[in-house]
Amino acid sequence: MADQVLVIGSGGREHALAWKLAQSPHVKQVLVAPGNAGTANSEKISNSAVSINDHAALVKYCKDQKIGLVVVGPEVPLAEGIVDDLTAAGVRCFGPTAKAAQLESSKSFSKAFLDRNGIPTARWKAFTSAEEACTFITRAEFPALVVKASGLAAGKGVIVASNNEEACRAVHEIMQDKTFGAAGETIVVEELLEGEEVSCLCFTDGVTVAPMPPAQDHKRLMDGDRGPNTGGMGAYSPAPQLSKDLLLKIRNSVLQKTVDGMRREGILYMGVLYAGLMLTKDGPKVLEFNCRFGDPECQVILPLLKNDLYEIIQAIIDRKLSGHMPVWHEDSAAVTVVMASEGYPGNYAKGLEIRGFSRAKELGLEVFHAGTTIKGGKVVTNGGRVLTVTAIKKDLVSALEEANKGVGVIQFSGAIYRKDIGYRAIAFLKQSRGLTYKDSGVDIAAGNTLVQKIKPLAAATSRPGCNADLGGFAGLFDLKEAGYKDPVLVSGTDGVGTKLKVAQLCNKHNTIGQDLVAMCVNDILAQGAEPLFFLDYFACGKLDIEVAQAVIAGIAEACTLAGCALLGGETAEMPGMYHPGEYDLGGFAVGAVERGQMLPQLDRVVDGDVVIGIASSGIHSNGFSLVRKIIENSPFSFSSPSVGGSGDQTLGEQLLTPTKIYSKVLLPVLRSGCVKAYAHITGGGLLENIPRVLPGKFGVVLDALSWKIPEFFSWLQKEGNLSEEEMARTFNCGIGAILVVQKELAGQVLKDIQRHEDAWLIGKVVPHQSGSPHVEVNNLLQALHANRLQMLHNRQSKTRVAVLISGTGTNLEALITSTKKPSSYAQIVLVVSNKAGVEGLKKAERAGIPTKVIDHKQYSSRAEFDSAVDKVLEEFSTELICLAGFMRILSGPFVRKWNGANAHRLVLEAGVRVTGCTVHFVAEEVDAGAIIFQEAVPVKAGDSEETLSERVKKAEHKAFPAAMQLVASGAIRLGGDGKIIWTSTKQN
Repeated sequence: MADQVLVIGSGGREHALAWKLAQSPHVKQVLVAPGNAGTANSEKISNSAVSINDHAALVKYCKDQKIGLVVVGPEVPLAEGIVDDLTAAGVRCFGPTAKAAQLESSKSFSKAFLDRNGIPTARWKAFTSAEEACTFITRAEFPALVVKASGLAAGKGVIVASNNEEACRAVHEIMQDKTFGAAGETIVVEELLEGEEVSCLCFTDGVTVAPMPPAQDHKRLMDGDRGPNTGGMGAYSPAPQLSKDLLLKIRNSVLQKTVDGMRREGILYMGVLYAGLMLTKDGPKVLEFNCRFGDPECQVILPLLKNDLYEIIQAIIDRKLSGHMPVWHEDSAAVTVVMASEGYPGNYAKGLEIRGFSRAKELGLEVFHAGTTIKGGKVVTNGGRVLTVTAIKKDLVSALEEANKGVGVIQFSGAIYRKDIGYRAIAFLKQSRGLTYKDSGVDIAAGNTLVQKIKPLAAATSRPGCNADLGGFAGLFDLKEAGYKDPVLVSGTDGVGTKLKVAQLCNKHNTIGQDLVAMCVNDILAQGAEPLFFLDYFACGKLDIEVAQAVIAGIAEACTLAGCALLGGETAEMPGMYHPGEYDLGGFAVGAVERGQMLPQLDRVVDGDVVIGIASSGIHSNGFSLVRKIIENSPFSFSSPSVGGSGDQTLGEQLLTPTKIYSKVLLPVLRSGCVKAYAHITGGGLLENIPRVLPGKFGVVLDALSWKIPEFFSWLQKEGNLSEEEMARTFNCGIGAILVVQKELAGQVLKDIQRHEDAWLIGKVVPHQSGSPHVEVNNLLQALHANRLQMLHNRQSKTRVAVLISGTGTNLEALITSTKKPSSYAQIVLVVSNKAGVEGLKKAERAGIPTKVIDHKQYSSRAEFDSAVDKVLEEFSTELICLAGFMRILSGPFVRKWNGANAHRLVLEAGVRVTGCTVHFVAEEVDAGAIIFQEAVPVKAGDSEETLSERVKKAEHKAFPAAMQLVASGAIRLGGDGKIIWTSTKQN
């Protein structure tokens, strides 16, 4: 069903947003509040009179009008928390939270953030004293000529001075004359940077960054960059001054680094991130951040977007941007020219009739209204910047010509506009330059730099037989020096598959190298071969030295783990073959085995031989296309908390756990003569790899209940609704390799392996019946379904707990203290309050625990409120709920859904002589749940209500954590009949 969408704002940016959203088949109508003449009544677009300042009224309006999505255009509502308030009320809203919007709303916060995270920017200092600021200006070791109001000033709060005196005048104008009002109570004085100024924007869901085409704004009023500063007189995109490699550098060192830095500081940045950059001789440096589309940049960027803006926004809100990346028209350019009122940016007249819109439409131009309104049935001026005329053509020169034609046909009295928008880009394009190899996209110097950086990494892998010295045409290996007498060489090659995609989306490249090495060396073990040396192939569209170095460092470390030398490799930079930020890997391992020790020994395999399984580290490197599809179709994303994990590990990081390397552990066993066959459980899972090392007349029967299956596989099976056969054919299911061993020797071989790795007796060799599978895995679904219960007492992960509060959170503090103990079975992953600003939230934030405010007053019913809470609990993969002074009665469906999750409700003053507290499971009836833990408190003579209450609280602080640990550890659970079931001997 098509959605109603509400766009907040009244400028050209908001008209462009509404225009693009209205093109989506998922959108029934776009309402714009307050809007302008251009959005008043245009097919699917119309205006709304709802107040955008009264958030409570706005919430009611959204619910009454069934608004499915709110898109916030300007910065002020973002800074005032409109996204926070609408989201808390269950209204889907696009844009950063107030905390995230500090990147724009507070220049001092932004600059400090840049410094903390090592993002290049101008040198600076913040001041609340005009006198101190002027002293700094005159004494600074750099030209301190840029003066900024720290707060929001409608894009005009920056003064670039030509000398110290002018900079000091700017300080006094902002701080004493209040030119920008309260925005100037704190100012930032920073270094004047030299170079070309550009705008680089991106979409982001808090993890993935999707850059937009770069743009350049023109702030000065008149041609040639003369006249006063304005909100922007025009823009163009893309900016040809930024090469693809420079754009990649900006993506990684500015945009991605900013999003990652905010997330590390506990702020998930979701929406549009705009970096204003100066291209200095030392590289790009951040001038400022905006937390929304720029105006007029929005009017040139959105026309270049190929796919559906509505779908992209929904993917961002769902934190699934990686699966819905924007696609851009790469063979087009856009130019927009602003038409402003005479007198702008000072005083100007309003109410002047505007004519010529039909002529502009005939020319194929897009006119986005800003300061316009309808009066007497006519469109008239109503602001400083009145409208923008946008042309989209095959190149920048023709787009500028068409846009200038447009401003020529649109007329109103005293209209002012520039005719040179894009002049710098056109001059850049007209420069006569001889082509170089680097111009084609291949940077030989960068490749040479990479070789110098990785040489010591490779040298550290030297072993008997070679010295691993990179740089020659070929590498040498001396088998005799390595100790071989009658060797047979064994080779293997492999890649990492689409696990690479996860590494690239998560911007984590330091472990994927181990996967590459492991996939190759684990394969050649099947012949009994010791890995001797390794070669790698790294291919990309544009070489990023930092990324490539991280990958190859991982390869070198893995070679050391495997006992082989990194003897050489190839780095291929191939422009146009890969998208920016993408790369591919290939690996090649060569090993040797003495002729008499080769595997498999097919003639020795007999009925009754035992199969030993060696543990995997997780999913290893196969089946990732299916894994990515499962995640895409689930409520989860790569930034979601890990499955069954602990700490701050994300699902993406969990998936990137590197493949185990078995060579050093298994080679002594393989050479002992006790092993008849070895199989690496790689692509094809358990079903297709084991038959590769067996005679055709034999198969194996495995029992999935005999080994420990990592919880992640149970999660995959459940989320993907995968069949038993699909699981066994696609994944290793916790077994990374198997050995076939004589039954009488199996016990000793198992002990030898278990000194280094987890391993189990998992099955046996049986005669193969014609027409039946060679591998039969019994009880796999049963093992997957029962996985959590079976491993509850000895698993390393902790139960994920959400605590619901309403006030001071005294019990919350006790719970936090309890979970910090090493013996804790629980980890608090979220604190939810139905009231904003309460002390309990502050306690959680001080402990580094994520918090959410879901105001019950914003919901029309208990069920609606509970649904909003339920959605947040699911987002944080909550397993257990504790009610710690939560002053709301939960609905029946909510309690039924979370039945078996834990909660408590206080029972105080239960008698005359003895009172106390009880912690129990929540049931639909108040105080009817099964009791988990009780703590008695004697009533003393002379007790007042206050003194007794304090002693009961102390008992609560003991009882509640104890109850939580009992349930989190699996010692007790709630049975189907509502009674307690003890599942452990720990009943004390």
